[in-house]
Amino acid sequence: MASRWEILGESARVQAVQKMIARVAPTQARVLITGENGTGKELVARNLHERSSRWKEAFVEVNCAAIPRELIESELFGHEKGAFTGAATARKGRFEAAHGGTLFLDEIGDMDPSAQAKVLRALETGDVTPVGAERSRTVDVRVIAATNKDLAAEVEEGNFREDLLYRLNVVEIHLSPLHRRREDVPLLARHFLAQACAKNDMKPRRLHEECEAWLSGQTYPGNVRQLRNLMERVAILADGDPIAASEAERLMRPRHGTAGGDPFATCQTFNEFKDTSERMFLEQKLIENNWNIKRTAERLGMMRSNLYKKIEKHRLK
Repeated sequence: MASRWEILGESARVQAVQKMIARVAPTQARVLITGENGTGKELVARNLHERSSRWKEAFVEVNCAAIPRELIESELFGHEKGAFTGAATARKGRFEAAHGGTLFLDEIGDMDPSAQAKVLRALETGDVTPVGAERSRTVDVRVIAATNKDLAAEVEEGNFREDLLYRLNVVEIHLSPLHRRREDVPLLARHFLAQACAKNDMKPRRLHEECEAWLSGQTYPGNVRQLRNLMERVAILADGDPIAASEAERLMRPRHGTAGGDPFATCQTFNEFKDTSERMFLEQKLIENNWNIKRTAERLGMMRSNLYKKIEKHRLK
């Protein structure tokens, strides 16, 4: 298995997840992965696929929250040419694209109710019908779903089909938030720091023991994803080696201060997340190039006029 999908952690909670994956992956059972955002649900799904008999076939991911309601059916099941305005050619859906492999339905709790009914039918019969088609097509797909919502509560409120929940939740794997397994933080921090240094062509850096202890005491509302982002900032911007706790604290609470020091913590929509990511990325690249617009634009492969517009949009200075 590729090291990028390795699940790291020595805590009892992580060990339990690893044992569950080892037991369930070789089977054809559907799995529902639950947990807060940033806890590594995709990582678990990748492990389930890579350790299964389907590992040579496709792993197809669908973010159910990111696809507009009017397009979700076409995305999942495909469509025929002329099925609707703009359907200039026939298109294979994600179920067919995953034939023989694994279909990962991320954020399943945000799926539109009409699509839920058709997903339920596909799970029951193994058949999918593209939009505009007269005949169904048989697919062989293992479905893994993930959500940060309490689906039982969603069922009670009428937002999620109870029969679909039963179909998806053959085996549940729950991922704990990072603050419930603080003993894993130093290991993860060192791993992400090494990754960031390699990614950015920097010499390896180290964390002071006091820095690791400080990191272990934080709450991380963004979970593992937040720690990974912090370690990349630390790798690029922290002074000194080994890196002191004061440097990690300074970079965890940047001037764009947000809840818990995480710039993504207050993002409520995917567009807000993208804007925040773009601003932070551009600002760092400008710093790396001493605010030389021409050189930054060339290294990013974009026109200077476009970079100027983004600088103005994000009020970078």
